[in-house]
Amino acid sequence: MVTRRQVSRFFNRMFHRRWARVRLSWDLADKEPWVFGGIVVALAVAFGIALNAFSGYKVDRARAIAEHHDERKNLMCLARNVYFEARGEPMKGQRAVAEVTLNRVASGNYPDSICDVVYQKGWDASRKRYVGAFSWTEFKNLPNPAGEAWKQAWQAAEEVYYGTEPPVVEGATHFHAVYIKPDWAERRKPIAKIGQHVFYK
Repeated sequence: MVTRRQVSRFFNRMFHRRWARVRLSWDLADKEPWVFGGIVVALAVAFGIALNAFSGYKVDRARAIAEHHDERKNLMCLARNVYFEARGEPMKGQRAVAEVTLNRVASGNYPDSICDVVYQKGWDASRKRYVGAFSWTEFKNLPNPAGEAWKQAWQAAEEVYYGTEPPVVEGATHFHAVYIKPDWAERRKPIAKIGQHVFYK
C-alpha cells in the first residue's frame, strides 16, 4: 500500500527534477533575445507611463486654464455690474451690489452664472419689451470702466467673489436707488440702506 508520505516524496522528486531541467536549459540557452525582449517590454511600459502622465498633465492644464478663464470672465462681469450700478458709492455699498449679484446666482431662481445674471433680460408688459435686470445693460455705448472707480469696483467684486469680507446684505437679491420706488419693493422685505441704495430680500 502506497502511503501519503510516499506520494508526497514522489511529487517532490518530480518537481525538483523538472526545476533542475529548467535551470539547466536556462543556463545553456542564448540569453540575448530574452534580455533584448525584456528591455523592449520595459521601454514600452515606461513610454506608456510617460504618455499617460503627459496626457494627464495636458488635461489638468487645460482644465486649469478653462477655470482661470471662467474665473476672470465672472470677475469682469461682476466688477462691471458694481462699476455701472454703484461707482461713487462707499465700498460697503459696492460690495452689497456684488452680493446681490452672487445671491441671485445662488438662489436657483435666476441664471446659474454671474455673467448670465448680470445680462439677464425679462419681458416688461408695461413697456412691451425686454428690459435688463440691471438697467445699465440696456445701453449700447458705454464708456470702458477706468480710473480709481474701476479699481474700487474690481476690489469690491474680488472681496465678495472670494469671500474675504463678511456679508453686508446677506440674502438680498434686489436693490434700488433711494429716489425711485419700483412695484416689486412692496412685495419684498427691506434689510438695509447703504449710500443711495435700498436692499431687499
